[in-house]
Amino acid sequence: MDVEGRLIRAYCIRVPKSLGEKTIDVVARFGLLNRELKVLRVGEHLLIPLKDRPSEEHFASISREVKEFEILIHDFPEREKQYKSIVDFLEDKLPPHLLASLPKSIDFIGDVAILEVPEELERFKPLIGEAVLRVFKRVRSVLAKSSAVKGVYRVREYELIAGSENTETVHKEHGCKYFLDPRKVYFSPRLSYEHYRVASQVSDGETVVDMFAGVGPFSILIAKMRGKVKVYSIDVNPDAIEYLKKNIYANGVYGKVIPILGDAREVIESRLRGVADRVIMDLPERAIEYVDAACAALKPSGGIIHYYEIAGGADIMENVKRRLVEAVMRYGRSVDALLSERIVKEVAPYKWHVSIDLKVK
Repeated sequence: MDVEGRLIRAYCIRVPKSLGEKTIDVVARFGLLNRELKVLRVGEHLLIPLKDRPSEEHFASISREVKEFEILIHDFPEREKQYKSIVDFLEDKLPPHLLASLPKSIDFIGDVAILEVPEELERFKPLIGEAVLRVFKRVRSVLAKSSAVKGVYRVREYELIAGSENTETVHKEHGCKYFLDPRKVYFSPRLSYEHYRVASQVSDGETVVDMFAGVGPFSILIAKMRGKVKVYSIDVNPDAIEYLKKNIYANGVYGKVIPILGDAREVIESRLRGVADRVIMDLPERAIEYVDAACAALKPSGGIIHYYEIAGGADIMENVKRRLVEAVMRYGRSVDALLSERIVKEVAPYKWHVSIDLKVK
């Protein structure tokens, strides 16, 4: 064989298209099929690449099963190698001692991949991005985290390390689709189970206040799962509300999900006091500051609060529950029952995103 650019010159067998499938089976059985090169179509014939020139014995055996063929030499493009992981792609491209530092997890939001690149791999970011594109064929853009979730809008800074600059995408989850751009709004695919867990608890006829709704993963799933429900979806980020409006129409829940731009406390105070059977507080960095607003949103008879917090240290759950119960009592309500508690995910060493559901009187 002789390599010429990206083409490889090799022996091949030329057959009519009608005999192609049978011929491939025959040469594969004899161990002659070159699976690293692509089969070519030329007019009404196929050129099937071979590992080597067939021996006389092989030639005779092929002749008994394939009635019309000839042996040629031709230039073939290589088949693109299929890589099982980014380590598989990078094992001969990175210094061996750095392979262990490669990201262990990747978040996929639609066709956008998001990963965290450690400092020692900083200069290899473009190569890591290429690896993600090669391994995960559906990915169009690869983003590396450049900051923590921060600011009023809860967005991260990202660096594009491979693929398209256009990071607007469509993410599908539990039969819903969400238009969004992770560089403009907060969205975590790791909360998929949490979205479903909460939505499955909602009953027909409920009114729900989603205090920090984002692009609507809680609100829209609730509206899709229940025939008669009203969800007030609040967010302070204008981009999130614009995507939420688009997602309401895309998922057929117009009239059931009401998008509201503004600070949750101000919105509740001005128009949503005492309306809710259920309140969702997925603002784990600052939810404790908004317990008063959640209590104000609940009906006078009470209701359910789904509360989230990022916490660390010893006795995590006990400390979070104590703070939450004290906050509820401070704002003139009382806790009827703690319904559930769970660790949603680890967000940093010794720090966890936790969830507590409680019934408030």
